[in-house]
Amino acid sequence: MFPWTHAAFGYALFVVVAGALVALGVRGRISRAELLAAVAATQLPDLVDKPLAWYFAVIPSGRSLGHSLIVTVPLSLAVLAVARHRGHAEVGLAFAVGYASHLLGDSYVALYYWRVEEFTFLLWPVLPAYPYDDFAGLGALVDGVALTAPLLAALALAAVGGLVFLGHFLRAPWWSPPRPD
Repeated sequence: MFPWTHAAFGYALFVVVAGALVALGVRGRISRAELLAAVAATQLPDLVDKPLAWYFAVIPSGRSLGHSLIVTVPLSLAVLAVARHRGHAEVGLAFAVGYASHLLGDSYVALYYWRVEEFTFLLWPVLPAYPYDDFAGLGALVDGVALTAPLLAALALAAVGGLVFLGHFLRAPWWSPPRPD
């Protein structure tokens, strides 16, 4: 997935999860802090793995360290604990949902076709990282992008999603109000 599709998917998944909790009366409105945490967390696995694999060659794949559940689960629990300690557990939940959405977004094709050998990145370094990427450099990546109808449709959808996110963000309070009684 491209960064903007990870962001859009994570945002949508978080809004569904948080919206369900609002509907159940468990929590109040979604805040800007939560939206930022969810969307930022959708980018974190690639911000860790891509440079370490592609530029520094210290990990085997662009889906290994930051994409591993061995890192994801403790990291998400730590962020949730710190956020809860500071009185904003909902921000920790947003981070965990955003981060998990990235892993789901990177797994959905393998899940759909049930190519279980591609899931090994989820348990790296216990299992070997699946060799999905041969990165030849940023120039080769840019040169390989062709303006096709599907790419233009994805960009248009990303632009609409970005506008929806921006509208939601601008209407949200910075912090969640207390839950309704």
